[in-house]
Amino acid sequence: MSAPAVLPPPPTAVAPDAVSLSRRVEEVAAVAGEHLARHERDATFPVEALAQMRTGGLLGLLVPEEHGGLGGTPADVVRAGIALGRVDMSVAMIFVMHCQQVAALVEFGNRRLRDELLPEVAAGRQYLASVTTESGKGGHLLTSQTALTAHHGGLVLDRFAPIVTGGEHADGFLVTMQSPDSASPHQVSLVYAHRDQLEIERSGHWQPLGMRSSHSVALRLAGTVPAHHVVGEHGDFRTIVTTVFGPLAHLGWSACWLGTAAGALSRVVKLLRSARTRGRADLDSELLLTRLSRARQRIDTVHALLDHTRRTVAEAPDVGAPRVQLLLNGLKITAAEECYRAVDELVDAVGMRHGYLKDSPTRLEQSLRDLRSAALNYSNDRLHLVDGKLALLDSEVRLD
Repeated sequence: MSAPAVLPPPPTAVAPDAVSLSRRVEEVAAVAGEHLARHERDATFPVEALAQMRTGGLLGLLVPEEHGGLGGTPADVVRAGIALGRVDMSVAMIFVMHCQQVAALVEFGNRRLRDELLPEVAAGRQYLASVTTESGKGGHLLTSQTALTAHHGGLVLDRFAPIVTGGEHADGFLVTMQSPDSASPHQVSLVYAHRDQLEIERSGHWQPLGMRSSHSVALRLAGTVPAHHVVGEHGDFRTIVTTVFGPLAHLGWSACWLGTAAGALSRVVKLLRSARTRGRADLDSELLLTRLSRARQRIDTVHALLDHTRRTVAEAPDVGAPRVQLLLNGLKITAAEECYRAVDELVDAVGMRHGYLKDSPTRLEQSLRDLRSAALNYSNDRLHLVDGKLALLDSEVRLD
């Protein structure tokens, strides 16, 4: 099939100053909040929030201005992730994962692919999903068991993925597969496929504990894409992971988790200070005050580590250096653990009525379920194994 039509960038796209970015994010957050209960209950995708991301230009946050986008930075993604996470962690994760795909295209896409695709993203016509999971390989991101086939100048793919966040609603996909004529499962390529170039078959249902509206169903994708749809060099997905995918994933995910924990604490404090609970909550309780303090301490710790890591990545001459990779992995592990613990502590702080029941305005029950996924989203156990090896490469334990 032919590549997506090339359309001119929208004439109104401008660089996102703090006010315009905040407004765009607030608009998405408002729509997400309006439909949150229904999507949480039914485990359905937040189509209304995605529609607002499209019309409000937020999908083009990382698209350069020359292609009609907002010309944003990872710092903007972090701010948006925190703000959206305060309302709905699923919506926040959907957005930052899309940004991760866009960043890979901006950095590693060839000129022809960028010129075809990035204006479409900026115009809100391309929501991008990631296809990196694969049955039987666990969390080995840098391997693939399924090979691309070169055929008549194109690339043939037939790929099953057990988890594709937002896949049924995506306009395009970035897919990992073994490069053509590869000699090893470690020779992985990243390719872009437009929805119209694929036959897409859904498998199974999405009924998770948390992250219910992320709608991360299993999909089989089959089709042929043009040869120039390879992103980066064939077989060199590792470079994309080290320099773009990994850093933006850990920064973006941590921002979403932080926003979810901060939103939970905010709702608890507002409830405790509200007229409806006056006289019924002992605000001088040492146990309550200690638990609130610990929750705030965990949140502030993650915030400080997130900001430090973002600045280090932005300034590092080599993002692949062991100390930088250790910091990024440590951020992910710490954010996953501490944000969950902060909300768990708040459940104890306010008790059964407002900590455990679904109908509490604190929404702690949902936040706790959502945050339980954080340690599993590229397993903390696997990252600790990686970090143990990296630690052996930094005998000086450099901290700057």
